[in-house]
Amino acid sequence: MRERIRIALDAAPPGPVAVLALAAGEGRDLLPVLAEHPRRDEVTALLVELDPRNTDVARAAALELGLPGVQVITGDAALTDHYVGVAPADLVLICGLFPHISDDDIVTVVEHAASFTKRGGTVLWTRHRREPDLVPQISDWFTARGFAEVWVTDPSVEYAVAAHRQLADPPPVAAGVKLFTFVGVQALRPWEFPAR
Repeated sequence: MRERIRIALDAAPPGPVAVLALAAGEGRDLLPVLAEHPRRDEVTALLVELDPRNTDVARAAALELGLPGVQVITGDAALTDHYVGVAPADLVLICGLFPHISDDDIVTVVEHAASFTKRGGTVLWTRHRREPDLVPQISDWFTARGFAEVWVTDPSVEYAVAAHRQLADPPPVAAGVKLFTFVGVQALRPWEFPAR
């Protein structure tokens, strides 16, 4: 994931670079890359995460790494209101979310990712490869909404990382929409978590 973030930052057009991270956790994918990237001072990043323990860690890391362009919001990443006036971005991160939401909600996130991403911008997303392997289907959903698949890890890698480029001008971000309900992998795949 970090290598794909580097590549996306390198590919962003000259000038300011905007990044959005949905359900960003502690920012471990993005912040270490930004700290070492030559364009670090051109980047403004919005990280949205519900768990205040994670956002406390992310804020402290951004401060320690000297990244004043990073804003961390403690809030529900499912709510599009967080992204109104900020999107579209050059880079959108949807890391670690898809295993925890329903397939229908993944479709909704993909639909709205089109409004979060600038023309030529990149969406990076992750999903496990366990059966049923939804990675090819998610890729098709992105393609159907105006993205081109740029890269995806080999199917032999258990946890897929994928990059899609926005080919169209993004529609406006729709305010007041809830994109997903965080169900959790244990609820979605109970057979993998037997009761003790």
